[in-house]
Amino acid sequence: MRLRITGARVVDPASGLDATTDLYLADGRVAAVGARPDGFEADRTIDASGLVACPGLVDLSARLREPGFEYKATLESEMQAALAGGVTRLVCPPDTDPPLDEPGLVEMLKHRARSLARTHLYPLGALTVGLKGEVITEMAELAEAGCVGFSQANVPLVDTQVLARAMQYAKSFGFTVWLQPQDAHLSRGGVAHSGPVSGRLGLSGVPVTAETVALHTIFELMRANGCRVHLCRLSSAAGVELLRTAKREGLPVTADVAVHHLHLTDVDIGFFDTNCRVEPPFRAQRDRDALGAALADGTIDAVCSDHTPVDDDAKQVPFGEAEPGVTGLELLLPLTLSWARRAGVPLPVALSRLTADAERIARCGGGSLVPGAPADVCLFDADEAWVVSPSTLRSQGHHTPFAGREVLGRVRATLVAGRPAMER
Repeated sequence: MRLRITGARVVDPASGLDATTDLYLADGRVAAVGARPDGFEADRTIDASGLVACPGLVDLSARLREPGFEYKATLESEMQAALAGGVTRLVCPPDTDPPLDEPGLVEMLKHRARSLARTHLYPLGALTVGLKGEVITEMAELAEAGCVGFSQANVPLVDTQVLARAMQYAKSFGFTVWLQPQDAHLSRGGVAHSGPVSGRLGLSGVPVTAETVALHTIFELMRANGCRVHLCRLSSAAGVELLRTAKREGLPVTADVAVHHLHLTDVDIGFFDTNCRVEPPFRAQRDRDALGAALADGTIDAVCSDHTPVDDDAKQVPFGEAEPGVTGLELLLPLTLSWARRAGVPLPVALSRLTADAERIARCGGGSLVPGAPADVCLFDADEAWVVSPSTLRSQGHHTPFAGREVLGRVRATLVAGRPAMER
């Protein structure tokens, strides 16, 4: 199929392009930007006047709930949600049931995703067998099956010796280890940020030191073995400062932040709103502001949805018993744009954190609109404001702390491999 997109503001952070021009797509690839290629005859022309065209978004953390948790969501429902949010490449954590610790499981999941022919799926393999933190998985075999990195998801790895050996293994093959910095003992039993709010509500707290102690351990092991590490979902100002120091030192580390942490704080828990039960927890305002500043200046490399569909039974319980997780795929772009507008961050910089910078971490292809790149395109209205309504979200999970809030930016069409996969 040959497609021409006219009149859009084309923003491609990977190449530095930001201009109102035409896009030409053919055979699943970007054929040209600007001038029409010789002999190009479009099968269809899309008038995108007033819209922004950017590479399809890359989400570094989206739980799709298959296999094992289909009662919470399915690949089909969540991929539809991804398309509605302009996301064309999804990295999924390994905490499925069973965990993604064997090549057969990874191949089955990728085959199922391919059969749906919607978005591209890139699994993270389990760092340890069963995510139990005892025995290292066969990372080389998992990588051959399609894993782009290795992770414990939200399960802390208690045994530091196992973590050190896993990092040595990963280093020898050039793999990236994805770690959420959270000390298992300091965070044990905690459901909210340790501070005045959790104290007033009587909720057990997770101190900032749970993150910083884990970061110190990770960085010391990196200094010893040189392993490349991606830090998942930083949550604190203190964590940001440790990351800055590690980067200045030259350690091979990248980091992301969940988009909801750019907007909310522990105060938003209000009267025990379980939609605000997330991991890591929402922290104080100074932490939120530090995360936004670090994302703006590039200390934090990317922003993700941390999409985690949760069923009603797991949320309609007391706050301390609620399952952590919120729906975020369809809100990733508008929440990022709303943050960028509030923080005075230029649109190309904000989009870079969702495309080129995220792709550089996942190494999954895409993330650019240069000729020859995969023709994955997101078309959106950057100025359209709309109110989040859980009933209209396409994800099977409808729990979000942003219900009833106004956000900025609406995806109008998502193209995958040069074909319209979602249009409004």
